[in-house]
Amino acid sequence: MAGFSEDWLNDGLDVPGAQSGLWVAGVDYIAGWRVAREAADRLNRALLGMGLELSAVRAAASTSEDGRGVVRLVGSPDVVDRLAELLEARTNDAGGAA
Repeated sequence: MAGFSEDWLNDGLDVPGAQSGLWVAGVDYIAGWRVAREAADRLNRALLGMGLELSAVRAAASTSEDGRGVVRLVGSPDVVDRLAELLEARTNDAGGAA
């Protein structure tokens, strides 16, 4: 996808504590990451569809300490504010929560 940095292969492999060796033996981190990656890809396609650049805001797949998939939104504060405005407008148009 457009806008990804050169280190896209490491995207989301930032399991908390990974650098300090806190990975738990027997936990399938890759399965959780794959699920998160699918959700992040879907959100990134939606962000692109809204006219946002992935270099400014994007979803990144990761895992929790116990191997569950996690999707993080990463972006500059001004672009995240714009995204929040777009989501709020959508919520107001729909008459409540999506």
